[in-house]
Amino acid sequence: MSALAERLLDALPQTQCTRCGYPDCAGYAQALADGKAALNQCPPGGAEGVARLAAILGQPVRPLSAEHGVEGPRTLAVIDENWCIGCTLCIKACPTDAIVGSNKHMHTVIEPWCTGCELCIPACPVDCISLENVTGERTGWAAWSQVDADAARQRYERRTERQAREATEHQQRLQARAHTKLADLPAHTHGAQDADELARKRAVIEAVLAKARARQGGA
Repeated sequence: MSALAERLLDALPQTQCTRCGYPDCAGYAQALADGKAALNQCPPGGAEGVARLAAILGQPVRPLSAEHGVEGPRTLAVIDENWCIGCTLCIKACPTDAIVGSNKHMHTVIEPWCTGCELCIPACPVDCISLENVTGERTGWAAWSQVDADAARQRYERRTERQAREATEHQQRLQARAHTKLADLPAHTHGAQDADELARKRAVIEAVLAKARARQGGA
């Protein structure tokens, strides 16, 4: 990330809501630095957020883009325990690990960690999540502090790092299983004693391993 993008990222509220049209605040910051995005696409930052970005970019302040949303109060996700089926989809959608629970058990929201991003709402298949206004008439940065933003950014970055680590470990386990099968293919391929069938399966496994190595090399 460029130095300019880092400065812009520091000025964003870190809700990771994707309403700007990018997958996270860092993506929007880099797009701003590259001149590929407008500075008025962040509804959580509101008017003050636009002014912050304009000052960094040396551009005039513009009204918040209606296409991307409206400035509003900070909201808190609340899960109705009577309807929650424990599907874990909201947990996977939450960018700051603010939802805890396990499969087939009720989930709950850790209030201080919720950024009000709303990403859990469409993820819920039984519509058991609602949003509560927790800042009254205060909106944008008046409803959010730099301390809140910094904490949300840290949680998001830790989550991203954990997901990357888990994905790498998963790939390593798959490769280890593939190597084990290649080492003694007849023993690991039931009913495939024919030489041509063994060769076909060997080629399939080797192709999978080659693809995995290429993916790692490009990461």
